[in-house]
Amino acid sequence: MHVVVLGAGVIGVTTAYYLAKRGHEVTVVERAEKLADGASGGNGGQLSYSFTDAMAGPALVPKLPGIIAGLNPAFHVRPVPSAALIRWGLSFLSQCRKSRHQANTVEILKLALRSGELMDDLRASTGLEFSHRRAGKLVMLSGEPGLSEAREACELKRQFGCDARVITPEQAIEIEPALLNMDNDYSGAVYSESDEVGDTLAFTAGLGQWLSENHGTEFQMKTTVERIVTENGQLAAVHTDRGVHTPGAVVVCLGAWTNRILAPLGIRTNIYPMRGYSITLPVTGGSNSVSITDLASKTVFSRLGDQVRIAGFADFVDFRTAKDESRTRDLLQTARRTAPKIADFSFKPAGEWGGFRPMTPDSLPVIGPSKIQGVHLNVGQGMLGWTLACVSGHDVAAGV
Repeated sequence: MHVVVLGAGVIGVTTAYYLAKRGHEVTVVERAEKLADGASGGNGGQLSYSFTDAMAGPALVPKLPGIIAGLNPAFHVRPVPSAALIRWGLSFLSQCRKSRHQANTVEILKLALRSGELMDDLRASTGLEFSHRRAGKLVMLSGEPGLSEAREACELKRQFGCDARVITPEQAIEIEPALLNMDNDYSGAVYSESDEVGDTLAFTAGLGQWLSENHGTEFQMKTTVERIVTENGQLAAVHTDRGVHTPGAVVVCLGAWTNRILAPLGIRTNIYPMRGYSITLPVTGGSNSVSITDLASKTVFSRLGDQVRIAGFADFVDFRTAKDESRTRDLLQTARRTAPKIADFSFKPAGEWGGFRPMTPDSLPVIGPSKIQGVHLNVGQGMLGWTLACVSGHDVAAGV
């Protein structure tokens, strides 16, 4: 069957891979000039199979007034008021109950652990090189409340095969000596030995080339999707600015822009854009080997070959990008203050990036068929698009 995939980020291209493996003829449509040009291209590089905690949770509730007031530098909240935002916000608050937070975290964890297994299979099948390493991950904690919450979360996750555990600051330094040069009074850390890192841009570009060469997958770049046309409750056509497709199925992998295509069809996904940023710098003698997340500053440090990817922040600014330069500068200053020797800050960053993450209120992706026959969804992975790419692509392809 001919299947059109809308979007050529890591989610779209991985979806194309699993569709092609099932024998489908696949066309990928992408408005950008290159693959992974949006949220995929500059993410933190962490394949975070163990740290899958849903964003909405009871620990966040007392912090919300300060976040909204602009007192937390890791967040900027300047949204455009709308009914969609109100609906998303109310749903987000409903997911902050402890029972919902734990249930959502477990569901994401199950997906993530499966995704790690599928990534192993994909790497073995394709031989792709993308600075992949089983680096392990340290999530650095500040304060006793965070430590207590982390112990409870690790105990819950262990029931499902997760290897994350709480360790002391001294144990964390033994695992990653670069922490000696980090300016923070940590109370402990969560450590997972099995978490990985990889360059999402290199992965997506390499997989796209592999698909073209081995399965004849067509990539229509610099092509804008205009609308999906339906007749009698089923897919009829996909219109782009370069022509019309009449496939047997379409898979929507448009990230934060999903609602613009689906809303005219009466399909609601309750996705809201959350903007994040990254910079890429050369390694130094003090660079980390283990992937590090500083939870207080919402900043991650991942070593990808001879570079360090620094990513972070969570801005609710609708689709506005006017503050990108200042926010990237904020990230650079935060990273230099938190970890002054982890990268060579004397260099101008090799890559400065800002991207919109497609956030759902419960942090769970929307994967599977829609109410319209032939229209399938693979969206809403939020901050875990790289982590969940394989399982998302695998599962949506299985239902086409």
